[in-house]
Amino acid sequence: MKKIALIAASLAVLASPVFAENAKNTTTTGTAPAEAKFSTVSKDEMFSSKLKGLSVTNQKDETVGEITDLAIKNHEVDALILSVGGFLGMGERYVAVSPASVKVNYDQKSDKWLATMNTSKEALKAAPEFKYPK
Repeated sequence: MKKIALIAASLAVLASPVFAENAKNTTTTGTAPAEAKFSTVSKDEMFSSKLKGLSVTNQKDETVGEITDLAIKNHEVDALILSVGGFLGMGERYVAVSPASVKVNYDQKSDKWLATMNTSKEALKAAPEFKYPK
């Protein structure tokens, strides 16, 4: 049994230069840019992971919807997708609103992100429904 293990180990050692040589001769293909561009991100920047699920309140401090998604067009946020009008997941529908109509800021007192919008529940329920493209 020891002989078999010794022979297997010897073959592995002898074959490794062959595998290494074959690995050197391989090429990679792709269209990666020659120079990657990097950014710096400060700790107070907003991340999409913080937006998703964020309740949107109005000027009367009523919850009017919840941010469920972002629509991105030409490398910019084109719309916020809000879930409105539902209760416990029933009867909810989606509306797309301009990012300019929702104010998102960080409240240091409560240590959380807040989203506000100058609208009413009724206005959002009456807004055109957003349906995800298929």
